[in-house]
Order: sequence, then C-alpha cells, then structure tokens
Amino acid sequence: MSKKIVALVIAAAFTVGFAGVTLAAKKKVACEVKSVEGTTVTLTCTDAADLKAGQKVNVADATKKAVEGC
Repeated sequence: MSKKIVALVIAAAFTVGFAGVTLAAKKKVACEVKSVEGTTVTLTCTDAADLKAGQKVNVADATKKAVEGC
C-alpha cells in the first residue's frame, strides 16, 4: 500500500514538473517589425532578455480576421 502511494506521489511530481517546463518554454514576447530585407527580418522586442542570437522562434501574424455572421 505504501509503495503505491509513494509511486503515485513521484508520478504526480514528475507530471507537474514536466508541465511547468513545457509552459515556461512557450513565453510570448511582444515585438515590432523594423525592417525586411529579402529573407531577413529585423524585430524590436519589449522583453527580449530570454532570447538569444540565432535562436529559432515562431512568429504569428497579429492581424485579426473579421467574423462574419448571418
């Protein structure tokens, strides 16, 4: 019985720790495009302390599409 409880506590701690790392990796940073030259885009970001040169990032378009109704 106590082995099952210990195993459950360890599994729960591992799951919570893994979820925390996953959420921490998806930090959003507000940026503004300053220039575009061919395939090179220069961004100015407000909170870029966690970013490093050469790091791969995902960029999403900030424009919202209108929702049309009936």
